[in-house]
Amino acid sequence: MADRPELLPGRPRRQPDPAGRAAVHGAAGRCPHHRGHRLARRDDLAAAGHREPHQDRDPLNRSLLKGPTIMYVTAADGAQIYYQDWGAGRPVVLSHGWPLNSDSWEAQALFLADNGYRVVAHDRRGHGRSTRTWHGNEMDTYADDLAAVLDALDLRDATLVGFSTGGGEVARYIGRHGTGRIAQAVLVSAVPPYMLQGPDNPGGVPVGVFDAIRAGSLADRSQTYRDLADGPFFGNNRPGASVSQGIRDAFWLQSMAAGHRNAYECIAAFSATDFRPDLARFDVPTLVVHGDDDQVVPFEVGGMASAALVENASLLVYPGAPHGITDTHKEQLGDDLLAFLKEYDA
Repeated sequence: MADRPELLPGRPRRQPDPAGRAAVHGAAGRCPHHRGHRLARRDDLAAAGHREPHQDRDPLNRSLLKGPTIMYVTAADGAQIYYQDWGAGRPVVLSHGWPLNSDSWEAQALFLADNGYRVVAHDRRGHGRSTRTWHGNEMDTYADDLAAVLDALDLRDATLVGFSTGGGEVARYIGRHGTGRIAQAVLVSAVPPYMLQGPDNPGGVPVGVFDAIRAGSLADRSQTYRDLADGPFFGNNRPGASVSQGIRDAFWLQSMAAGHRNAYECIAAFSATDFRPDLARFDVPTLVVHGDDDQVVPFEVGGMASAALVENASLLVYPGAPHGITDTHKEQLGDDLLAFLKEYDA
């Protein structure tokens, strides 16, 4: 039986981290790869040619640049996986939600890079700027693509952060590839452990909900994305809610950048994949963050259930928060992620 998850209080608004700002602009600061006492050193990993992290990839010294380095990694089947690479320091790897892309993480990426971390965010295959493959639109391949990014960049002691569908990607990565490269995991409004209602998951979401999303995607996916953004995704259908037109337009724009087949098949990937065996393999410090008014991945189905299955997980509940907290609660989420990262670096 897993231990009861630790409930953490909310944290105050952020204060700038002078050491982090110095590190991202190349000045002296704390050692960016300090390992905490809770995890063993990952010396059993392949040395990946023994190259220094940034030398052969970036002759311009990326740590001196404010903007992201933009590159591609080739997956096992030849698909090109687009990624952005911000800042310098211990790596934080961000996996995005459906049907978005890595731009949906821009607030957290900028904030964490500005506080002394190297932030890598990729576009899932079929989404954003990655290859729109006909095949591979399921969690095993998504996890293997994530592994290809970590391996190609030789990322070690990384913190994996997954939002919504990206949380499933993180869980399946750990289930398939283990935690040899991983120091911490974070699930944000995430789909694990299992969304679909069934005999062994009676509290799940009825399949009719996902069938309606599929039908809307086939009939008029552009309007379906508009309806999600204007309504449940950001909680804009709640009394008194006021989500800016810009935030809702950004959701639509990123969604339309996904391939039609890719986004359609991903609905089954996030709704009908059972991540319970994957969560059982988590053996690193894990933070679960979820809003208790999430209309897309209900709190009881997602965050609360995942935190109960991951041993010694910490659960942060955002009262009244919707699904899309990467935008609606971006400062609070940034502060909570930074505090969790620093627990390992202390």
